[in-house]
Amino acid sequence: MRARERWTVGVLASAGVVATSSVGARQFLQRQAAIARGLIGDPLGHEAPEADKTYRKSQPGRLDLLMLGDSIAAGLGAERAKDTLGARLAKGLGKATDTSVRLRTAARVGSESSVLAEQLDALPDGYRPDAAVIVVGGNDVTHRVPVAESVRHLAEAVDRLHELGSRVVVGTCPDLGALRPVPQPLRSLGSRASRQLANAQREVALERGAYVVSLAHVVGPFFITNPDEMFSLDRFHPSAAGYRRTAKAMLPSVLRALGHAEDLPFGHHAPAF
Repeated sequence: MRARERWTVGVLASAGVVATSSVGARQFLQRQAAIARGLIGDPLGHEAPEADKTYRKSQPGRLDLLMLGDSIAAGLGAERAKDTLGARLAKGLGKATDTSVRLRTAARVGSESSVLAEQLDALPDGYRPDAAVIVVGGNDVTHRVPVAESVRHLAEAVDRLHELGSRVVVGTCPDLGALRPVPQPLRSLGSRASRQLANAQREVALERGAYVVSLAHVVGPFFITNPDEMFSLDRFHPSAAGYRRTAKAMLPSVLRALGHAEDLPFGHHAPAF
């Protein structure tokens, strides 16, 4: 997710958050958006650390884990490859199952839900992931993508992954209200829009047979109460600690999807079939 492209008034209006607005109100929100962009900056660039490899290689067997989505799925904000979300999940999955895990990251910084199809198209012929984790949505909110369009692309990606024989776990859009550099009321508007999308993502993913982790519920409170620890240098993307917490929170659904767990904690949702 590219910080300098965020927080325009039109983004939130198109998400259905702002029903009406006077010229003065729009100008006020535009000034807030400019302030937020200046505070966030772009210190991380647009390339996440390259974390793809086989983790716990000495363990017998192998699971293939695929990461799809935006900068969170790619791991932007982690200084080291081993601290990205994919690497953390691969290591946790390998430890819990005593199996080696080969990680492949197709997620790309700045991606909207519409790019999921391109990420799947770029996979090598014959590649069949055992589990796929999708985290996407923040850019859809900030780039004025209608909710219906966002979830349509997500549904299509889940269907394609199931056709490949993969189990799918969707991490819903994080709560953008946790971004402290964004002033009020813009932050509240972003929070409302992101939660609206997250709810729609949860419904369509469950309908398609995917497991769902509501990130706003399972990790959102940690980012709100401990922003200095959970956020990276730009105060927008997760830090190593933030990714560690997020991976720990998502792992139960990945294990359940693969048949290695029974109970799911709060904020996790299993499909009905």
